[in-house]
Amino acid sequence: MKPGYLLLDTVIDDPETYETYKAQVVPLVEAFGGEYLIRGGEMTVEQDELWQPNRIVLLRFPSVDHAKAFLDSEAYAPVKAIRLRVSRASAMVIEGL
Repeated sequence: MKPGYLLLDTVIDDPETYETYKAQVVPLVEAFGGEYLIRGGEMTVEQDELWQPNRIVLLRFPSVDHAKAFLDSEAYAPVKAIRLRVSRASAMVIEGL
């Protein structure tokens, strides 16, 4: 089974409330077999002709199906609502190697 990755580029509009989101989302990610590989941090952009990233978050799940199940879960829905209220993002699920 190939891993599935969830890649997000996020702009946080309300950092204080976003901390609440972060505290609630971590156990949910883990419950779906996910793990954080990148969660913000210093970034050097070498080329930005198509995209100017802000804050990158990268999660690995056992499969694309696991990543999608997390995103579509009833457990994540109220937590996701917090994220949508206090930040803007681009998000994608990608099949890995």
